[in-house]
Amino acid sequence: MRPARQHAHQHAQSRLRERRERLAGEAARLMAESGIADYHQAKRKAAERLGIHDDASLPRNTEIEAALRQYQRLFGRDSIGELRRRREAALEALRFFRAFDPRLVGPVLEGTSDARSPVMLHLHADDAEAVHRFLVEHDVPAQSRNRRLRLDRHRDGDFPVWVFSAEGLAFDVTVLPHDVLRQAPLSPVNEKPMRRANLAQLREIVAEAEIEDFERGLE
Repeated sequence: MRPARQHAHQHAQSRLRERRERLAGEAARLMAESGIADYHQAKRKAAERLGIHDDASLPRNTEIEAALRQYQRLFGRDSIGELRRRREAALEALRFFRAFDPRLVGPVLEGTSDARSPVMLHLHADDAEAVHRFLVEHDVPAQSRNRRLRLDRHRDGDFPVWVFSAEGLAFDVTVLPHDVLRQAPLSPVNEKPMRRANLAQLREIVAEAEIEDFERGLE
């Protein structure tokens, strides 16, 4: 490639990166401030606000997720408190649902939750109604829903979801077959197996976060 063409190519790539970063930042701000939970909706709305209309400039979901974490570190002191509260509630929920091999997933685990985020759990039972019976036995009023998840590149399905509130927090519980414990469903963010945590793993995450918060307070 000739020097002039190489320079023009590098300049175009630099401008493209800049647009993607701006869009990721704006999409993250919209998700944090407006309660938008869908990455595709956030990036499209950000593109509309910034007047950027070429698809090549649209950031990946993972770029928006990284920008959201950065936004909350800079501006979301309240979000840090909300995250801590939800992770403590998730610890209790994992203990409560221990008979169903529970796993924490979603924004509370990833560290991108805010005051609107539910605590999302995956429970595992070949008899999905067993979870409903358990909730009834423990006087937990819950609403039923369904959620479509991709189990892998070739399989997807609709799975029962129970939504309820406890101590002022929303909980969102998806019931999956036991064999899904071997590999988590695919994440809508990056289409890789979802990150998930059991009780012991979440305890470690909470302990590490407390150390980081303490060290940040000393800065």
